[in-house]
Amino acid sequence: MPFLQGRSRTVALPAPWPRASARAGDVLALAKPGLNLLVVATTAAGYYLGAARVDAATLAATAIGTALVAAGAAAFNEVLERESDALMRRTRMRPVAAGRMGAAQAGWFAAAQTGGGLATLAVGANFLAAGVAAFALLSYVLVYTPLKRRTPLSTVVGGIPGGLPPMIGWAAATGTLSAGGWILFAIVLLWQMPHFLAIAWGCRGDYARAGLPLLPVVEPDGRSTGRQAVLYASALLPVSLAPTLIGLAGRLYFGAALVLGAAFLALAVQFASRRTAGSARRLFAGSVAYLPLLWALMLLDH
Repeated sequence: MPFLQGRSRTVALPAPWPRASARAGDVLALAKPGLNLLVVATTAAGYYLGAARVDAATLAATAIGTALVAAGAAAFNEVLERESDALMRRTRMRPVAAGRMGAAQAGWFAAAQTGGGLATLAVGANFLAAGVAAFALLSYVLVYTPLKRRTPLSTVVGGIPGGLPPMIGWAAATGTLSAGGWILFAIVLLWQMPHFLAIAWGCRGDYARAGLPLLPVVEPDGRSTGRQAVLYASALLPVSLAPTLIGLAGRLYFGAALVLGAAFLALAVQFASRRTAGSARRLFAGSVAYLPLLWALMLLDH
C-alpha cells in the first residue's frame, strides 16, 4: 500500500488498483468463464453443423448471446445457493458465498447479462434460438436449482438445460428444432450424467455438509451412483453414433465415436465396480476428454 509522508504522521493512501482488480476478478468468477467456454463451444458447433452456409455475423451473435445468458444463469445460481456454497470447501470462496459481493449486486449483474444475451440472440439470430436459451435459463434457475435441496433427481432435471446449448446453435442456423438438434442435445444430456456423478461421488462429503441430497449422499455405498453412471454411458454410446446415420458426419466419425464411447463406458463400469476416489477421478478425466474429442471429430467429418 502506498504511503504519503507528512511532517507529523504517516497517512495511508487508498490502493484503488488492487481493490479494482480483485473486484473485476470477483465479477469474472461470478460468470464462471471456464465452465461457460464449453457452453459456447457446443453452441457454435451446433450452429456450424446445422448451417447450410455459415454467416459470421449470425454465428458471432449466437455465441455472444449464449455466453451472456450462461454467465447470467451462473450468477443467479450463486445468489440462490450462497448459503449452501458457503458450507462446501469447493465453493466457499465464491464471491457471494464469501461475502465479497452482495446478493443484490450479483442479482443485478445476472439480470443484465441474461437480458442482454436474450436480446442479442433474438436480434442477431432468431426468436427460436432466444426462446430455447430462455427455456434453458428458466429451467436451470427456477427448477433445477431449487430441486437440488429436495431430491437426487435434480441431477437429471439439471441435465436438460445443460444439454440445450447445441440446440440453441442449431435453432439459430436452421430456424427449426429438427432431428439433428435433438441428437446433439441428447449427446450432451447423456454425457453430463456420468460426468456429474463422478464429481458428486468425489465431493459427497461437501454435499452432505451443505444438506444437498444428491445420489452419493442419500445412498452412501455408491452402488446406485455406479449403476446410473453405467446406464447413461451405455445409452450415450448408440446415440453418439446417430450423427452418421442422419448425415451430419461420416464414417471416420462413426468409427472414432464407437471407440470413444466404448472407452467412456469402460471407465463407468470400472467406477461402478470399485467406487474409489481413483476410479471417480478417472471417470471424470475421461468425461472431460470425451466430449471435446467427439465434437472435434464430428466437425472434422461433417
